[in-house]
Amino acid sequence: MGREMIRASGLTKVFKSQRVLDGLDLRVEAGERIALVGANGAGKTTLIRCLLGEYAHEGTVEVGGVAPRAHRREVLHRVGFVPQLPPPLRMPVGALLQFSAEVCGSDPTRMEAVSCALGLDARELWRRPFAKLSGGQKQKLLIAVALGRACDLLILDEPAANLDPQARRNFFDLLARRRDEATMLISSHRIDEVASLVTRVVELDHGRVVVDDRVDGGAGLGIVLRCRVELLRPVEAVSKALLAWGLTSSNDARVFEGTIAGPDRLRFLGAMARYSGAVRALELAEPGRGAQ
Repeated sequence: MGREMIRASGLTKVFKSQRVLDGLDLRVEAGERIALVGANGAGKTTLIRCLLGEYAHEGTVEVGGVAPRAHRREVLHRVGFVPQLPPPLRMPVGALLQFSAEVCGSDPTRMEAVSCALGLDARELWRRPFAKLSGGQKQKLLIAVALGRACDLLILDEPAANLDPQARRNFFDLLARRRDEATMLISSHRIDEVASLVTRVVELDHGRVVVDDRVDGGAGLGIVLRCRVELLRPVEAVSKALLAWGLTSSNDARVFEGTIAGPDRLRFLGAMARYSGAVRALELAEPGRGAQ
């Protein structure tokens, strides 16, 4: 049995008359990559906030053997966190990165490097208030703060929600580089978005764990799939969708080719399903393997 990173026993949280967490039990070993899934309101974000020491609660919860509520500074020092909703910060981007680096003893240039890897030049936004950025820009900077520091626990709450396809691909690649050094808890309301990132799926419903399964995840983390889509005829809406995914078109706008991030396989197929009547053929292939 490995070292335990997260332990929750009988964890209960009530807001007014609503029991959001209802005697939840959960164990996470160091090095595991967990998909925390469930419908909106299932308790995912509340569990995360308890792990970060933000909420008083009934029952017990520990991160690295200590209670986050009583030892919050110690816990936060070892956690890289991406929230579901960006905080309403008015400080400029440069001040945010410098402050975040000082708090965790990191180097702001590491955070800048992650931001650039996601397609965002932080220096160009250095004096702009964080609150004035677009949703995608905010998400990239929050990911940069979380991944641009040394930590052994990553807690990511809907981390790729506002990312464009290329940024998502680079984000998955960044996670792949950290998979041997950090435990990951990745929250999502869609299992298809995170299935290939993780080694275990934990589903919440009404504040309880209802599914806890090991999966053969991680094989697709960092893999890039070759993609080819042939249309029956040029369709503007389909062309725009494929171009947004980073595919390039032949002269007659009937054949599109490019690459798709492995963890985005199901998301891409789901997006293409709405245009199935216009698609003659769709091929996805891993390097060295035949098309699917």
